[in-house]
Amino acid sequence: MAKVKVGIVQMSCTADKEANLTKAVERVREAAAKGAQIVCLQELFTSLYFCDVEDYANFQLAEAIPGPSTDRLTAVARELGVVIIASLFEKRAEGLYHNTTAVLDADGTYLGKYRKMHIPDDPAYYEKFYFTPGDLGYKVFKTKFATIGVLICWDQWYPEGARITSLMGAEILFYPTAIGWATSQDSPTNTEQYNAWQTIQRSHSVANGVHVVSVNRVGLEQQGAMKFWGGSFITNPFGSILYQASHENEEVHVEELDLSKTDQYRTHWPFLRDRRIDSYQPITKRYIDEG
Repeated sequence: MAKVKVGIVQMSCTADKEANLTKAVERVREAAAKGAQIVCLQELFTSLYFCDVEDYANFQLAEAIPGPSTDRLTAVARELGVVIIASLFEKRAEGLYHNTTAVLDADGTYLGKYRKMHIPDDPAYYEKFYFTPGDLGYKVFKTKFATIGVLICWDQWYPEGARITSLMGAEILFYPTAIGWATSQDSPTNTEQYNAWQTIQRSHSVANGVHVVSVNRVGLEQQGAMKFWGGSFITNPFGSILYQASHENEEVHVEELDLSKTDQYRTHWPFLRDRRIDSYQPITKRYIDEG
């Protein structure tokens, strides 16, 4: 399809998993009512962002994929005729967990999942305690409305992931996300961090000639110590901002993307044509130094 309407759901979460899932379903319905054909939910939307602490009890939040949450969302996707991108805490086996996004097609078909490849470990983001790095590689999903690529949060900072997913045929890159500011930080630091986060993702649009859709959570968590900054946004294949959400409010927004423009951008600025793939072998090294 030349044009596709994409819905983003930027919302706050609570400790009540069922309430979060119900809220997400309501927001998907709202997006569909506005004409959305593909709806992306934020990272780990069924819970608070629990990786602020290393607590074994939090493993109880995980579930199989497919499983209870995907079953419920599958019914909604089928009923509304929309594609749903759902980021969940996956229990793969006893003692083996992933940060995973499931993709459900507009007829309710489970198309598969992408497991987060890059796992951070920073103060208040102790994800290595919970998540095994993804082992499915980069993925594209041929949905009813578009061929999409899904990457997750920390993957945003790595052009390699965006490049490979684009080379696999993704027309749109989706990034479910959970990122925020420590409330102890000053405003200039906050602004600099947000700008860096947005800039690196806009560059993925430019380098690959694809639309990027980044969906973040919003609201105070961690007893008020963390403000998830929202700021979800959508870019065209040249990195121009088509829509940017606020830093304060929950939002459901639908944006029509013209996928036919990808060819225009890629032929006028032929970055893919001019790639020197014969020279890129060193990229597989951790660092290029003597010895």
